[in-house]
Amino acid sequence: MMDHSLFTHITTFIFDVDGVFTNSDVIVMENGDFVRVMNTRDGQAVKLALHAGYHIAIITKGFSQGVRKRFELLGVPYIYDRLDEKTLAFYEFAEKLSLKKEEILFMGDDIPDLVLYDKVGISACPADAATDNLERAMYISSKEGGKGCVREVIEKVMRLQGKWNF
Repeated sequence: MMDHSLFTHITTFIFDVDGVFTNSDVIVMENGDFVRVMNTRDGQAVKLALHAGYHIAIITKGFSQGVRKRFELLGVPYIYDRLDEKTLAFYEFAEKLSLKKEEILFMGDDIPDLVLYDKVGISACPADAATDNLERAMYISSKEGGKGCVREVIEKVMRLQGKWNF
C-alpha cells in the first residue's frame, strides 16, 4: 500500500498525453489528421493547479497542433512533444526548475512512460493503463485515461496539501 504522505511533497506534475488526457482511442480522419477527446475537468484541474503555484509539464512522444494549442490555452508553460524518448526532456525540465525527485508526480499509461517511473517521487497511471504500468506504478487512478485521471491526482495532491479550497 502506498504511503499517502508522499503526496504532501509534490510541487510538480508531469503528464503524458495519449492514454492520460485522452483515452487510448484515436480517430483517424480521411486527411490523416488524428482527433482526440479530452476531459474538461482535467483541464480545469490543470488551471487550478497552475493558479495555486504548481509546476506542470507535458512530456509526450506524439505531436498535434490541436493538442499543443489546448495546453497552451490552459497555461501549461512546459510542453515537450515530438520526442523519440522522454528521459532527456525530463532531465532538462527538472534541472531548469531545480526539482528534487520527491517533488514530482508523473502520470503515464504505456511502455514509453516506464523510463520515468523511477525518476519521480510518485509514479502514477490511469486505471486502464498497460499491464506493465499497472504493475509498476505507485499510484493507480480509479479513473481511466481521458475520463478524469488527471483531475483525480491533481485534486488528491491539492486536498492533502490544503490547497483545494472551494
